[in-house]
Amino acid sequence: MENIYLAIVLAPLAGAVIAGLFGRWVGRSGAHWVATLSVAVSFLLSLLVLKHVLFDGAPPFDGSIYTWMVAGGIHFEIGFLVDRLTALMITVVTFVSLAVHIYTIGYLRGDPGYKRFFSYIALFTFAMLMLVMANNFLQLFFGWEGVGLVSYLLIGFWYERESANFAALKAFLVNRVGDFAFVLGIALVVMYFNTLNYESVFRAAPLVADLSIHVIPGTSWSVVTLICLLLFVGATAKSAQIPLHVWLPDSMEGPTPISALIHAATMVTAGIFMVARLSPLFEHSATALNVVLVLGGATAFFMGLVGIVQTDIKRVIAYSTISQLGYMTAALGASAYAAAIFHLMTHAFFKALLFLGAGSVIIAMHHDQDMRNMGGLRKYMPITYITFLIGALALCGIPPFAGFFSKDSIIAAVQASQLPGAEFAYYCVLGGVFVTALYTFRMFFLVFHGKERMDEPTRKHLRESPAVITIPLIMLAIPSALVGWFTIKPILFGNYFGNSIQVLPAHDVLAKVGREFHGAGAMAGDSIHTPAFWLAVGGIFLMWVVYWLRPALAGVLRRALAPLYYVLEHKYWFDDFNEKVVAAGGRGVGRALWRIGDVRLIDGLMVNGSAWLVGRWASVSRRIQTGFLYHYAFTMLVGLLLLLSWFVIR
Repeated sequence: MENIYLAIVLAPLAGAVIAGLFGRWVGRSGAHWVATLSVAVSFLLSLLVLKHVLFDGAPPFDGSIYTWMVAGGIHFEIGFLVDRLTALMITVVTFVSLAVHIYTIGYLRGDPGYKRFFSYIALFTFAMLMLVMANNFLQLFFGWEGVGLVSYLLIGFWYERESANFAALKAFLVNRVGDFAFVLGIALVVMYFNTLNYESVFRAAPLVADLSIHVIPGTSWSVVTLICLLLFVGATAKSAQIPLHVWLPDSMEGPTPISALIHAATMVTAGIFMVARLSPLFEHSATALNVVLVLGGATAFFMGLVGIVQTDIKRVIAYSTISQLGYMTAALGASAYAAAIFHLMTHAFFKALLFLGAGSVIIAMHHDQDMRNMGGLRKYMPITYITFLIGALALCGIPPFAGFFSKDSIIAAVQASQLPGAEFAYYCVLGGVFVTALYTFRMFFLVFHGKERMDEPTRKHLRESPAVITIPLIMLAIPSALVGWFTIKPILFGNYFGNSIQVLPAHDVLAKVGREFHGAGAMAGDSIHTPAFWLAVGGIFLMWVVYWLRPALAGVLRRALAPLYYVLEHKYWFDDFNEKVVAAGGRGVGRALWRIGDVRLIDGLMVNGSAWLVGRWASVSRRIQTGFLYHYAFTMLVGLLLLLSWFVIR
């Protein structure tokens, strides 16, 4: 099986290299064929691995593939940990990536960077696979930085646009903030565990749990708490949680296929996966879990609200992603790691579906992304309409679509948590259901129903997208509708993950939730007695009234809620704070260092100052060289007298 594991990660890398370095020889069609087939190979092998660990009952594989170096007794290795968590993740990543590759063939047809894009997305898949298959912190960091680098390249893919360059740089810099803390967390792991291997760290975690560290004199921190918080800061940036979420909406500057890949199966899910993988560490820090829980709940609710006022179809879905990542993060904080991964899986399908559906709409609209210029597209694009509706219902958590099972499980798990911040987080994730329905079906009705608001030339050319676009939509619509129904029991309540995820008995909220679970059908039927169901239905009904039945009400509501609208329109001023305080402050410090450190100290004092001193000394000393013989004779006489005096005194 080791050769299969290697093939899973190396196949996309080979596709990226061939499409990127040899694109001139293989051509446009060769580039998309080699990249797509390489990911297809990884997907098929991932299915084989899933069968091997799930149905054949194979034990987890944890082994080193390559030793990079050994320093101070610490092994820096490339190694794989392939268990049930890994098998699920690689299957989801490769399936969504394959759908995106196929979709890209149609979406970027005619783009001058066609071959480059396929090289990048195959490389993106490789980096994510290296991350999820890692058995040590070094390889985790390699994949972590790999997805960050390729996301920079992909967000700024259309580099001739200033906005794309700005968005790529913003994503890169914000993630550097998180990665700085992430590196410090890994350094603490090496310092206190003397290893980078997951298994060794997990085995020693109970022993280190009682150790303290003095970060600030006079204060004592739990070592495990500090490690978990530092690692979670990295996850906060990568998975776009408050306040390091600001890069994700701007990532929409990249082509739609990469928006789907970033938001569904790679990059943003890396932080969620990392915390779940490191559950044996996080379980020993109630403080870290509480921080994760509260921050996830706040992100789920407050970032969802911002999506209600967006007019760009892709930005609505982007804020939806931030909100849904908040649900996953809240589940992690409640120790419902399985529920977080379950929602990660279902979300990957329906969020990729929504992004690719939005891309289909954008193509039909001649790349106009403003929903205010759309309307009535249902009759022109029936396949896009139906698949988009499936994704919208799954996102809103309407039974029996996939999002219902995962989202309701998270709400129940957060409600069952005994952590201090659980009540706040519960009301956030519950209120987030209503908010999700608002922004989702506001978008749906504005785009597909109501009055046609596009210009006449666009209307004349409206038609359904070609098969290379619609087939991936159908591929993703099927699991978006059905996957939750068949997988909730084994993943959440059937011990699917085994020892891949470890939860202390006192934190096992899913065990409490599981006592009320009587099957997927019963859960769907009982949903009519839950507040989440009626909040979702109420939000959909409200949007139906406002944006389809009585469109004039939208303006009335906007004026009535003008203060709230103003706050949401400015996105809580996070961007303003970053640009006017953080970025401006950084530039101010840079200018001060330049003027004081560079101009005055280095150039002025050290370089020019030393030159001035030499010049002054030269101007004085040159007066000794007068050219008169009696001056030299006098100087020699004085020197002789001084020498004789020295001998006499001695």
